[in-house]
Amino acid sequence: MKYFRQILVYAIPYKIYGVLNIISNIFYALFGTLAFVSLMPMLKVLFKTAEPITEKPLYESISKLGDYIENSINYFITVKVNTEGEMKALLFMIIIVISTFLLKNIFGYLAMYFITFLRNGVLKDVRNDLYEKTVDLPLAYFSEKRKGDIIARISTDVLEIQHSFLSILELIVREPLMILFTIIAMLALSPQLTLFVFIFIPIAGIVISLVGKKLKRQSDKVQKEQGLFLSILEETLGGLRVIKGFNAEGYFNSKFRESTSRFYRFSNSLLNRQNLASPLSEFLGIGVIAVLLWYGGSLVLVSKTLAPDAFIVFMGLAYNILTPAKAISKAAYGVKKGDAAAERVLEILHTTSPLADKPNALVKDDFNSAISIENISFKYEDEYVLKDFSLEIPKGKTVAFVGQSGSGKSTIANLLTRFYDVNEGSIKIDGIDIRDITKKSLRSLQGLVSQDSILFNDSIKNNILLGIENKTEAEIMDAAKIANAHEFIDEMPNGYDSNIGDSGNKLSGGQKQRLSIARAVLKNPPIMILDEATSALDTESERLVQDALEKMMKNRTSVVIAHRLSTVQKADIIVVLLKGKIIEQGNHEELIAKNGVYTKLVEMQTL
Repeated sequence: MKYFRQILVYAIPYKIYGVLNIISNIFYALFGTLAFVSLMPMLKVLFKTAEPITEKPLYESISKLGDYIENSINYFITVKVNTEGEMKALLFMIIIVISTFLLKNIFGYLAMYFITFLRNGVLKDVRNDLYEKTVDLPLAYFSEKRKGDIIARISTDVLEIQHSFLSILELIVREPLMILFTIIAMLALSPQLTLFVFIFIPIAGIVISLVGKKLKRQSDKVQKEQGLFLSILEETLGGLRVIKGFNAEGYFNSKFRESTSRFYRFSNSLLNRQNLASPLSEFLGIGVIAVLLWYGGSLVLVSKTLAPDAFIVFMGLAYNILTPAKAISKAAYGVKKGDAAAERVLEILHTTSPLADKPNALVKDDFNSAISIENISFKYEDEYVLKDFSLEIPKGKTVAFVGQSGSGKSTIANLLTRFYDVNEGSIKIDGIDIRDITKKSLRSLQGLVSQDSILFNDSIKNNILLGIENKTEAEIMDAAKIANAHEFIDEMPNGYDSNIGDSGNKLSGGQKQRLSIARAVLKNPPIMILDEATSALDTESERLVQDALEKMMKNRTSVVIAHRLSTVQKADIIVVLLKGKIIEQGNHEELIAKNGVYTKLVEMQTL
């Protein structure tokens, strides 16, 4: 329970349900024991073994409590038989037995009723925290993790933890109480027979624990494999067009089957080990019952030191221990599985983000002078993408970065938005290091239009409004007009309320990009970052998008990452990059006059 204990803090807001569950379980265990004990008076009437006691017994001391209870029951039976007859007395005893079983089941239901709120509350809160943490973690984290594995942790692993909450309460409250009350009743009936139970229960416990030793490790394998095949599924759905286009269905089918075959083997091993708990504990319990039958029978038949009715009730109580003992062994396995799931969930929850805001981070809500990139160096893994890179981007200017693939253009966009932090040097806005500004306020100053138009399965209106509040219908429409998107939106069946499908797949590439631009226009930030916003478009779409971008960039500081050089010719400063270093800098005319790398790039693209 090393990891599961840390999850228990999520139960604190729902502790009232935990308390009510424990109270209900106490009464469940009490009435569960009394249900068997209440059989004794009925058996005494049937077997006529009750000694007639006509005077009400008096309580003497705690040491003679058992005799007092037995004499009280006998007195009660004698009075009932004398006044109402044997059949009516028997009927009364049957009602008492039924009542105790009814109360046992009522409290059993209440215990499950209250635990439901605790389990589902913990499930909800853990999932919410996991999702929040997943959204907060930096992009670098997800380059190392499979998305499917994270989905498995949020769905399956959290569900396993939820089931474990039932197991843990069975393990420490319900079943131990049932065993405790039953043993007290058994001791009152026959201390000698009870001694046999104490001898054999530890033996059974040792055997069961040996079976469950490898369960956590096996459970961890199952959960990891589930994450793997969910990842394959997620990749397949994302790349279905390419898979079909390259006739790669067979390869992915094979890959998925290999994963599910491993899952099949691990699951079989896990469930077979888990399923062994119940029959094993029952068999060991029956072994104890057999010994009790032999020894108890000798007490009844040979030495005659135990009444037949007491022996029958004792056997019922002994068997009553088997059910909670089985439940405890099963719950122990449940907790082990929950502990393995908790370890995987906590791995995400305990991951510290290197991009977390400083405790005294500033909230910056304006941009006044310039963005300064000062001697920065950055690497994703081992090799530096940018090395000793410096640049000043004045307010109101458009700065374009051009160069071959891998020259570090998009990295600059990632660093300005603080999706990653620089390894050396600093990036400043108005002289303040962006690491000293809260991420939320930094990104509020920036608008981002990327090469991949990231849209969501929602209406056009909600996609434009993403993360933006207090905007009117007219403002949304104006933003769409600037982005050259209003015309095609107006032609759609439900206009701005039209759903665009998963990832906007009901729209063309140019339409998706114009919606992304409309989103950035509506945000109206002082700094605009365009990361190869037209590289994936056809000529007609590029013309419309380029026109929209030019309208959007007016009177705004813009950082343009470009592959197509035709889109950056109007930029105030064009920066030519090669292997993370600036090799040329100036406007279009100045760079053409130099007849250097930029001129060659323009000539290559013209050809």
